[in-house]
Amino acid sequence: MILYGRNPVREALRGPRTVSRIWATQAAEKEPWLRELAGGLKINRANTDELASLAATPDHQGVAAEVSDYAYADPKALLRPDDALVLVLDEIQDPHNLGALARVAESAGATGMVIADRRSAEVTPTVCKSSAGAVEHLKIARVGNISDYLIAAKEADAWVYGAAADGDMAYDEPDYKGKVVMVVGSEGKGMRPKVAKTCDALVSIPQRGQIESLNVSTATAVLIYAVLQSRDRS
Repeated sequence: MILYGRNPVREALRGPRTVSRIWATQAAEKEPWLRELAGGLKINRANTDELASLAATPDHQGVAAEVSDYAYADPKALLRPDDALVLVLDEIQDPHNLGALARVAESAGATGMVIADRRSAEVTPTVCKSSAGAVEHLKIARVGNISDYLIAAKEADAWVYGAAADGDMAYDEPDYKGKVVMVVGSEGKGMRPKVAKTCDALVSIPQRGQIESLNVSTATAVLIYAVLQSRDRS
């Protein structure tokens, strides 16, 4: 996999993946973080056109790296901590949204994130770029069926909350102690009905402006930090 952009490459060098090759422009090669984190790995000089060809995009910011494939986590392992906080994505297909959601989850210290192995974006270089490298430090698991995973989560003593515009509880109303799974659906469609029915409760964020809803990553940030605030108060 070829990663591109300063943050994705920096975090890949700091994370568990193997970085086998690095390319950089003359200017980017001089940046202290790159020289420090590259260690003994050779930095290959490349011009902007060559990097654009390697990365298949002009948005490389002067640096790219060849890394090992992303290693997905064990979905069951995410539920083991007594205070697990797991973000579950129901058919998020836009890689930019997936990256932004990973950035939110990692920044909030979530235990991990779960995506479906079908009809869902997967971890690609675009996702890595959109996440600002957060995917290198966040445990992401893939499952065959989201509803089945939620049932398993409840059997593991987790409370499952789904984000819905017509949710019957305000987002800051639940007591988020213990294991919590937060489910968000795709923009426009939201969660699928079967997934929503599997949740213990549906929570909503009040809308007081003129637009219909928040961007999915913005809404998720509100929900995830509501969990953290609830736990800090207890």
